[in-house]
Amino acid sequence: MPAAGVVVATGAISLDHARAEVEQLGPVVGFLAAVLVLAHFCDVEGLFQACGAWTARWSGGRPARLLTAVFALASVITAVLSLDATVVLLTPVVFATAARSGVRAKPHVYACTHLSNTASLLLPVSNLTNLLAFAASGLSFTRFAALMVLPWLVAIGAEYLVFRWFFARDLSTAAPGARDTGEPPRLPLFALVTVGCTLAGFVLASAVGIDPAWAACAGALALAGRALVRRRATPVTVVKAAAPAFLAFVLALGVVVRAVVDNGLADALGRVLPGGTGLPALLGVAALAAVLANLINNLPAVLVLLPLVAPTGPGAVLAVLLGVNIGPNLTYAGSLATLLWRRIVHQHDHGVDLREFTRLGLLAVPTALGAAVVALWGALQVVGS
Repeated sequence: MPAAGVVVATGAISLDHARAEVEQLGPVVGFLAAVLVLAHFCDVEGLFQACGAWTARWSGGRPARLLTAVFALASVITAVLSLDATVVLLTPVVFATAARSGVRAKPHVYACTHLSNTASLLLPVSNLTNLLAFAASGLSFTRFAALMVLPWLVAIGAEYLVFRWFFARDLSTAAPGARDTGEPPRLPLFALVTVGCTLAGFVLASAVGIDPAWAACAGALALAGRALVRRRATPVTVVKAAAPAFLAFVLALGVVVRAVVDNGLADALGRVLPGGTGLPALLGVAALAAVLANLINNLPAVLVLLPLVAPTGPGAVLAVLLGVNIGPNLTYAGSLATLLWRRIVHQHDHGVDLREFTRLGLLAVPTALGAAVVALWGALQVVGS
């Protein structure tokens, strides 16, 4: 936020232009706040604990089967409740589930961070980068999902194959310890029904021309209201769940990035961005987005690139999204979610080897990104842009 003040005060961006940027990002940030509240109160209802108990019982202490369950669970949670839910709420549950099942935690915990990025391709609500791309693409909620479902499945499948090969030794034997699968989980029906109705609301709102953010707000209010009535939350808790400091960071970052773009970066990137909507162009756009995400973080990268590719059409916008969502699995600095995941892992006294993390990324990112771009190109031929 001080940086945003500096660029305005020095004239790098005019006050009117900065205000316009904030107004443009406002609806996106409001949508994000509602999804964060929704995910937080799903946790309060016990949804993530129930998911952990389900994965433990289904895997039966078999590491490879637990990895499959974690992949499925993390993919759905990331897509529906956003990547923050997977990193902040699911990762601790996966630690506990691995310990209870007597298996090594590393492959399953690494899956949480990779899928918080890769599996966030499906819906506009899955990631803040998606919300920004959704606003720039001009697509409806359902068409966005229709175009991204195949890249989403292909990218997750590529990641799964890489994980099975990379962690073959860890997945072949269970760690010493009791395999306590626990009691049958009690499913939090209210939370599940609310999330289901919210997803249906996204589709219906988009179909009738209403901003899907209203559906997110309704779901968040239902869960937060229930928690308030049952005295499991306070108004302060609800406000904290919306992460107001992070929302302010996003708005300020938008102003800073806009100032940088207006003062030369747009021209520089415009000279290297591939033109057209064919497969080679989409591959080039996605690769550039992935590199930029690892250099300056994926949120600034998407803010920089979207205005440049939006005139080309939705295909280029979605190719950028593939790059900035899958690319951050290469380095810690690629996304805020990865940095947050690293902090959570250290809080559980579990070391993260930088070389191992990078080796895994060097295998997973090109494989998943290349396959996802090809899948996107195919979806564009079938569904149309």
